[in-house]
Amino acid sequence: MTRFIARRICLALLSLWGVATIIFFMSKLIPGDVARVAAGRLATGEQVEAMREKLHLDQSVLVQYLDFMKRLVHGDFGESVVTHQKVSNDLLNVLPTTVQLVVLTMLIVVAVAAPLGIVAAVNEGRAADIAARLILVLSGGVPMFWLAIMLRWSLSLRLGWFPISGTNSVGLAPPRVTGFTVIDSLLFGNIGNVVDSVAHLLLPAVALSMPFITTLARIIRSNMMTAMKSDFITFAISKGVPRRRIIMRHAFRSSLGAVVTIFGMQFGWMISAAVLVEAVFSLPGIGSYLYGSITSQDTFAVLAAVFVIGSVFIMTALITDMLQRVFDPRVRNAPGGAA
Repeated sequence: MTRFIARRICLALLSLWGVATIIFFMSKLIPGDVARVAAGRLATGEQVEAMREKLHLDQSVLVQYLDFMKRLVHGDFGESVVTHQKVSNDLLNVLPTTVQLVVLTMLIVVAVAAPLGIVAAVNEGRAADIAARLILVLSGGVPMFWLAIMLRWSLSLRLGWFPISGTNSVGLAPPRVTGFTVIDSLLFGNIGNVVDSVAHLLLPAVALSMPFITTLARIIRSNMMTAMKSDFITFAISKGVPRRRIIMRHAFRSSLGAVVTIFGMQFGWMISAAVLVEAVFSLPGIGSYLYGSITSQDTFAVLAAVFVIGSVFIMTALITDMLQRVFDPRVRNAPGGAA
């Protein structure tokens, strides 16, 4: 087990290096002059050259790459040419909003996908299965961006049931402690602020959850259908084990390995897909930050945001590999699994 963890950590570090290398060299393909953007539109030629020297853009690409990697190891992403603040500080300000959105989205995905997948699996070929699959097809076929616009227009603008944008209503923002508005509201014991924060995140989370509900429910359905036809389920039925116990304790539990894998990877996909709904609901998350950085040609901010998103993918994959060994004995007991 120790060797397995060490090997996975080494692969994760190698992947992080690969992501950092790719995004650095891809940033060199972005049109525009970073020094000109950082110096400002009215800057003179001398000021632009001074900024170029300050940002080390006058050095060779190899020197810039080594400097980038050195700063990256120390968590230094440079300075934003738009906010003139350290990019790491900007990311610390926007990341909590996206994490809150993704966590709420994952709760919605589990609450909807698990029952749909189980119902479809235990009623294979029946009306309940057909209805569940129809719901999944419809939810998976709705464009996330379009759904976010429709939810905002209908439930916020027309009916006024939910806030239109932002993370808190005017005057209800809690004092910043962790950056997570829900947690900060709880720390100060203000339930009204908690409800307000969740209300601001609910519609974006619903829009973000649709394609992921479809994926997870189909995986649950497929794996449970396979499990229901296996010998150990037949043996349990012959022993008179209650059907509910067979479904939840045996069939569903045996499919948890694949479910954990997909569910874990979805966290990274949600982080990257959040830009679509954050733009609609004006949520100050990492997706909106990345979009604004691209449009303003803020190269250092773009590099940092993409690296953070890539790091989330890699870390969730690492954690998912370890959890899969816990939930799936077939993986744990596979040849070389004890290494």
